[in-house]
Amino acid sequence: MAARPFVVHALLTLGVLSGCTSAPPQLRKPGHLLPVRTWVAPLPKGFDPPPVPADNPITPAKIELGRRLFYDKRLSRNGKQSCASCHQQAKAFTDGAAVATGSTGERHFRNAMTLTNVAYQPVFTWADRDVKSLEAQARIPIVNEHPVELGFGSTEDELVARIAADSDYRKRFAAAFPGDAKPVSMANIQRAIASFERILISGDSPYDRLVFGDDANALSESARRGMRLFFSDKIGCSNCHGGLNLSAPSKGERFRNTGLYDVDDRGSYPASDRGLAKTSGQGRDNGRFRIPTLRNVAVTAPYMHDGSVPTLSAVIDAYAAGGRARLGGHPRHRGVDVRPFAITAEEKRDLIAFLESLTDEKFLHDPRFGDPWQ
Repeated sequence: MAARPFVVHALLTLGVLSGCTSAPPQLRKPGHLLPVRTWVAPLPKGFDPPPVPADNPITPAKIELGRRLFYDKRLSRNGKQSCASCHQQAKAFTDGAAVATGSTGERHFRNAMTLTNVAYQPVFTWADRDVKSLEAQARIPIVNEHPVELGFGSTEDELVARIAADSDYRKRFAAAFPGDAKPVSMANIQRAIASFERILISGDSPYDRLVFGDDANALSESARRGMRLFFSDKIGCSNCHGGLNLSAPSKGERFRNTGLYDVDDRGSYPASDRGLAKTSGQGRDNGRFRIPTLRNVAVTAPYMHDGSVPTLSAVIDAYAAGGRARLGGHPRHRGVDVRPFAITAEEKRDLIAFLESLTDEKFLHDPRFGDPWQ
């Protein structure tokens, strides 16, 4: 029974206890999405089905097709990479590198973001509000040219022809999209990949077993102390990393400036990547990037949008300073959304223990999410 205060505290933070008849805020369905009445994969305890677009209902045939496409190197023009090259299951669908590298060897300027519970996210890239669906996001790495990722650019018809030439794929597309006159299409490639990504649901970490399974032994004493600290006002982690996915801010939008750079003593970020400001055109969005989920965060190093922070310990140091730029003694600059806090060495160890308790080993090795070509 000693675990109960922690469980109640966590559930209140998630919003689960705010009203018996309402879903957690993170799971309420936007108007353009359909609530799912019949989900096609097992859901962790405490999880509702994620929202699904009305024009892409989820089916087992579509999921399996999407899994094959996700791991198929034919989705790169030169046949050297697949989606899974940058999104590896054992690393919670990241790649362990500071920034991603495309199929031609060109380095991306951003870190490969985890796909953990991506179906529950309302935004799908590091710094663009306008990418509002997994279907839209799936297209970006296939055709992107600056930098090159999978390398098809304006030649997406070549990809469609390549996939359509495979008799097994033709059968699978026909089964996944019955009634379509031309089942193998770029739109359906995107829909299938998005359907697979929607079942990448992680909810069996020690933290989940405590919160949703009421397992008093799920967390170590150190992780329990770290959990209390995480949700405390003292350091305010949950102000940004709240909700079921630990990626929802308590108020405001999901893009935040963590004070990672200060190239001009006025808080500016490098011109090569100013974050949300590039797509919004608004100066106030300088340095703002999407708040990532902390689920499985211990296996997704290095951190931040550019992979420039190597460890969880270094992340905590940066936030405790009120932004990494302040570690060198720079004054706090305007627009930063983190505030300095004091933390002892023991508290830091406890906080890292809690963050490690967010690792879902079953998710990292679930054969449903693995490579079907092996």
